[in-house]
Amino acid sequence: MELIFRLKEFRPFGWYLTLVQFLCYLIFGLLEMYVRKNFTRKIPLKTYALLAFLTVATMGLSNTSVGYLNYPTQVIFKCCKLIPVMVGSILIQGRRYNCLDVSAMLSMVIGLILFTLADSSVSPNFNTYGVILISLALCADGAIGNVQEKAMKQHEASNTEIVFYSYGIGFFYILVGLVISGNFFPAFEFCRQHPVQTYGYGLLFSISGYIGVAFVLSLVKASGALIAVTVTTCRKAVTIVLSFLFFSKPFTIQYVWSGLLVVIGIYLNVYSKNRTSMDQVMLDTFTRMQTCFRSKRTSYRNTLTEV
Repeated sequence: MELIFRLKEFRPFGWYLTLVQFLCYLIFGLLEMYVRKNFTRKIPLKTYALLAFLTVATMGLSNTSVGYLNYPTQVIFKCCKLIPVMVGSILIQGRRYNCLDVSAMLSMVIGLILFTLADSSVSPNFNTYGVILISLALCADGAIGNVQEKAMKQHEASNTEIVFYSYGIGFFYILVGLVISGNFFPAFEFCRQHPVQTYGYGLLFSISGYIGVAFVLSLVKASGALIAVTVTTCRKAVTIVLSFLFFSKPFTIQYVWSGLLVVIGIYLNVYSKNRTSMDQVMLDTFTRMQTCFRSKRTSYRNTLTEV
């Protein structure tokens, strides 16, 4: 995505990129349904209408924000979608969280604020409008994971069905919006003039994104929305590092320690969900280290005695 937005003239056309992405997902979903020979719809259309709206808001606002923010800043915001997911799960599913979960959320909030302040001081691409866009995308993202989880458990729907209907309906939402706003044809003409940088990279972005969506839906179904967010957040940390390695951009040490606060928040969240097993692993590790130390100390004493 960062490669696509290297074309400065493409900045106003983030929603068109989302339209292309939704079309690809629609085609991939249809092909997967054909291969699996499963065209049965289990979830009501009104639920899909809501899912499609939230998906459009999440991806469209997120894609558009790249034109106004440093890419690592956009990614660090997405890392913190644990926050709206927790709030959404409390409101939508009535869940309750312990002190470790709340501490994880607070650590992420503080890290996110500090990372944003660092970006605003050194990055020429920083724009408050981009912060608003990505924040709204996070709010939609916080709702979508919980709505997906609730719908999948209630109706036992497949990942393929959810992808096909959510992105299919979402595609028409975006298409109608672009046509009414008058942005469809200018975006189409610009992409026609730069097919490789737009459609080519967009196709690669869509293929990797579709695989990611299928993986996340499987994770949501198996382990819940919160664990799915934690896993995808770790993947985004790698994305930030690669962005700094492959694309020249301003850097400050504040990026490092504010990012570490986000990582601490992720760790606290993982620890909260796997407390017993992780305590056992740490205890086993400490016991092995203690045994190794005692063995070496005994060996050293025996050596001194012989001398």
